[in-house]
Amino acid sequence: MENLFYLLSVLQIGLGLYLILQAIQWRGYVRRRMQTDPGFYSPKTAVLCPCRGMEPGLERNLLALCEFNYQNYEVFFILAAASDAAYSTVKRVSEQSRVKAHVVIAGKPESCGEKVHNLRVAISELPAEFDVLAFADSDGRPGKGWLHGLVAPLHDARIGATTTMRWFVPNGGFASALLAAWNAPILTMLTENGPNFCWGGGTAIRRSLFDQIGVMEAWEHSVSDDYSLTAALQQAGRPILFLPECLTLSFVQTDFASLMEFTNRQIVMTKVYYPRAWTPAFVTHFLYCFTFLLGSVLTAGEMIATRPASHLATLLFLPPLLSAIRAAIRVAAVQEALPGSREQIMSQSWIYIVLPVVTPFIYVANFLNSVFTRKIRWRGVRYELVSATQTRIISY
Repeated sequence: MENLFYLLSVLQIGLGLYLILQAIQWRGYVRRRMQTDPGFYSPKTAVLCPCRGMEPGLERNLLALCEFNYQNYEVFFILAAASDAAYSTVKRVSEQSRVKAHVVIAGKPESCGEKVHNLRVAISELPAEFDVLAFADSDGRPGKGWLHGLVAPLHDARIGATTTMRWFVPNGGFASALLAAWNAPILTMLTENGPNFCWGGGTAIRRSLFDQIGVMEAWEHSVSDDYSLTAALQQAGRPILFLPECLTLSFVQTDFASLMEFTNRQIVMTKVYYPRAWTPAFVTHFLYCFTFLLGSVLTAGEMIATRPASHLATLLFLPPLLSAIRAAIRVAAVQEALPGSREQIMSQSWIYIVLPVVTPFIYVANFLNSVFTRKIRWRGVRYELVSATQTRIISY
């Protein structure tokens, strides 16, 4: 077993060093983007934000969508029904907004996710004057320059879409901290030249291209707005530009049950809509956890037998140490991308640096769950993801 541990440890150390190099390159990209002038392209833009239910900070999040330093846009808040708990808040924000804000009632979904249904209805009713569609989530709080930063690069017709990612800020509780740590590594999957994916809480696309590549049809039976949009862009051969300068803060407060519901949902959706990413991610996280557990057992055994165990302990702790170094580089880059939140991120940096050492164990639980089920729960609605093109609503 020791020989197996030696082999796995060397592989983990090699992978850790490679990922540190990637993190350094990623931080360099962040710095270059922060020094890039977005330009003057500012077409008429529709900001589309589906909403469902109340959540901490909802009103402040929605107000942020009405305060962009961008002259030529309107906001569309979309709910399935006026009886939704968030309706009064949405209505109040829309009435107080300094820009034109609309409340759209989309009705009950039938064969797709509620979020996707809301977007399809709103876009189908959108006046032809809107040249760009920008998608936002109700749990995000983007900065004032977010919309211009997201839309301006679309002046280059070769770009299919621009996207960014959330950065969870925990508002107390260990479960919230674990969720923030679990989500953080996803950020560095989006790169300068890689095969990027769209994030539904921060993506912009020209409306003409949206129609041309058939996104409305791709969404017809989908639960995942972002994975389906990504697939449509990839099939059309259109690149997705990642914009770290548009990172979106998301203030999260959760318990352990909701933590597992969220993380399980993300991995089930990945397995159904993006299976080629699911397999390598599963193998990577499983090997990390297996190597750590095997090394812990071997090291403990040697110590109990009063034999030298320093060589095993060194191999045991090097991969977590490399993981922490990589996480520290990521945090430093995020602080540069979000200068207005630098102190807050710094004060919670241990969450993003220390906890990713253990969050692979949560990932493994998520992956194992996705092997046995395609059922998810999303804001109170239960779905079965039969396939990438078929969704069954179990309870609504």
